[in-house]
Amino acid sequence: MIKKENLKIKNKHGDILYTDIRFPENNKGELPLVILCHGFKGFKDWGCFPYLMEKVAAEGNYAVSFNFSYNGTGDNEETMREFSRLDLFAQNTFSRELDDLGSVIDYLTENNEGFGFNSGDITLIGHSRGGGIAILKTAEDRRIKKLIVLSSVCNFDRYSETLKNKWKETGFFEVVNARTGQIMRMNYSLIEDLEKNKDRLDIQKAISRINIPVLIIHGMQDITVDYSNAEDLYSRSKKEKTKLCLIENTGHTFGAVHPFEGTTKALEEAISSISDFLK
Repeated sequence: MIKKENLKIKNKHGDILYTDIRFPENNKGELPLVILCHGFKGFKDWGCFPYLMEKVAAEGNYAVSFNFSYNGTGDNEETMREFSRLDLFAQNTFSRELDDLGSVIDYLTENNEGFGFNSGDITLIGHSRGGGIAILKTAEDRRIKKLIVLSSVCNFDRYSETLKNKWKETGFFEVVNARTGQIMRMNYSLIEDLEKNKDRLDIQKAISRINIPVLIIHGMQDITVDYSNAEDLYSRSKKEKTKLCLIENTGHTFGAVHPFEGTTKALEEAISSISDFLK
């Protein structure tokens, strides 16, 4: 049986990071920590993420998932519905997400009462934009011992100069959430953060510095983040420590949807690769 507990972790700004921890009910001794970072327009309870983390916990790990502080869900636990804090979503930045992840790691390694975290054995899993965040954190934090990225971007600066100029002129850029129909605004502060923290937010340089085991998984029919991103990351990584897993006939979320309608062949292939890697 897998137990689940909920935590409210505060980041350095005092914002709450809603966090779930799944673990085997009869665990004995210290277990590794595996922490999931969701992507753009994502959240800890999206689609297959709870299913994935149940599987990770069943393998003998503390499986941790959390919402970034400004991902837009706010304190809305009914995340199948609309995002409740579009004002926060608009103000989100890459640096904020990187700091949020750091706050989660700090809290878990410093507050182990009632659990049995092995703080010397931490794995990060990141999906899409969260993959980029996980790569950056791994490169700057020696506590991370393994890294897994799913459908990850290889670069945060994915915007044309024409778009960025218009973005700067209006002060914001808007995208449509296909699932909810909401117009989701991103303030120009996102680009300012990217320019101000260019070195810290350079995913391609970060992956080249990582000297721990890395697993890169990507669907070859991903139209959101092309699989060339995975090939780029692999080309810059330390090959003796990195495994590239390209999955045929699947896209950005390996066939999973939200609300979750059950697993898929591609998702099971990804989970099997993750399980083997964690062992």
